[in-house]
Amino acid sequence: MNIRSITALFGLCLCTSVVPMASAASENVEADGRHDFDFAHGSWAVHNRRMLKALTGSPQWEEFDASVRCWPVLAGVANQDEYITPHRPGVVAMTLRLFNPKTKLWTIHWIDSRTPVMDATPVVGRFEGDTGIFESADTYDGKPIIVRYIWSRSKSEHPRWEQAFSADNGKTWEINWVMDFTRVAAK
Repeated sequence: MNIRSITALFGLCLCTSVVPMASAASENVEADGRHDFDFAHGSWAVHNRRMLKALTGSPQWEEFDASVRCWPVLAGVANQDEYITPHRPGVVAMTLRLFNPKTKLWTIHWIDSRTPVMDATPVVGRFEGDTGIFESADTYDGKPIIVRYIWSRSKSEHPRWEQAFSADNGKTWEINWVMDFTRVAAK
């Protein structure tokens, strides 16, 4: 066997042994959580149920509709959405969700046109099955709280988002905003 044959044989062995590893690495990337929010891409009609004053013991709620449009950014490791409701004319809100491949965690930032400043501390978390839980320390009416977002039914045609506050370091939670999503067909 000459050197050219040995080199070709070595190259062939190297290629066949690398391909399965590359495929396995690709599968790990696909299952690492970066696609957990892909369900949100597209247009949605949203029914909101929001507590008027959280953590007061006064469970008065308002209900209103909104629309959301969501799209991927940063080659799919992030997504952004825009939230508009006639209930608050002139107010436009957006969510920016960023996936960290190293920690396998999502950070979620909420921003609206009334105070267009990104949250100082985003909620952080991940999905287990079709439910995602995201939390952070925050303040509400000047008091320290924990904020929790729960995304549920993400694999269904009607995902749900809930926001809850805890004023006792996570011992009890008060749900204060619920959004039920229905996909709007593309035109």
